[in-house]
Amino acid sequence: MTWDERTQLTTFLDYTRDTARAKCEGISEEDARRALLPGSPLMTVSGLINHLRWVEYYWFQVVLLGEEDRGPWTDEDPDREMRIAVEFPVKQVLDEYEAQCARNRELASATDLDARAERAIRDGRHVDLRWILLHLTEETARHNGHLDILREMLDGTTGS
Repeated sequence: MTWDERTQLTTFLDYTRDTARAKCEGISEEDARRALLPGSPLMTVSGLINHLRWVEYYWFQVVLLGEEDRGPWTDEDPDREMRIAVEFPVKQVLDEYEAQCARNRELASATDLDARAERAIRDGRHVDLRWILLHLTEETARHNGHLDILREMLDGTTGS
């Protein structure tokens, strides 16, 4: 198969997004909120999905578009998006993730891959949309591995 660059980037990102959602199919509310790793009390299925939702928000709306950062994190609680996820039904967390992905999918389709981000990243560079799509693919794929492990530990579900 030969796809143009945009199709390759967005297809792989959508695949990892879809995989994250698939990892949650059929999970109970209790299991979605359960932290299994003593050293990582915030690592829950709900927490990971909410983290992915807010990572999408941050990279598109804050970095690319330069909007004010209205994420749930604070200097005192930089991982708050993972902590608060257990306060909401897992369906709501998944719906909000899907809505954020849909918004970003539209934005990415209407924006040149060479478009420079309004805000600099930590090292001072202004990355382009291409970089953001690659980064989100990597970030989502990494957390899909975490979701795999949690799901198997929670209820034996593997695959997807």
